[in-house]
Amino acid sequence: MVQSRAEDVDSYLAEVPEERKVVLTRLRELCREELQGFTEVMAYGMPVYERNGIGEIAFASQKQYISFYLLRSDVREAFAERLAGHDMGKGCLRFRRPEKMDFVLLRDLLRATVAGPGRIC
Repeated sequence: MVQSRAEDVDSYLAEVPEERKVVLTRLRELCREELQGFTEVMAYGMPVYERNGIGEIAFASQKQYISFYLLRSDVREAFAERLAGHDMGKGCLRFRRPEKMDFVLLRDLLRATVAGPGRIC
């Protein structure tokens, strides 16, 4: 599933492959817990977390991996050392094996995102 037509995140999670459902549900719960003041929406076919109408965090079940979109360049820069060993694109952290998702790192990235507004890539 590259881009979903789901209208809400519950429907999105119902579509994902069974082997990813547990970790994506856990990721959603983590986002909802940590991203106080953000709104959960569907945009670009994936769950997105917006603050003041601007997406700062998103995730998606791609064909070969799970993507975690960290759209704040200041947070990426602050975590450059911890992100160095991970498969990353410009604003996308890729997890090729669901069981390898680093929820401690993801929680820290979410908390840094909440700490204040910053530059969106």
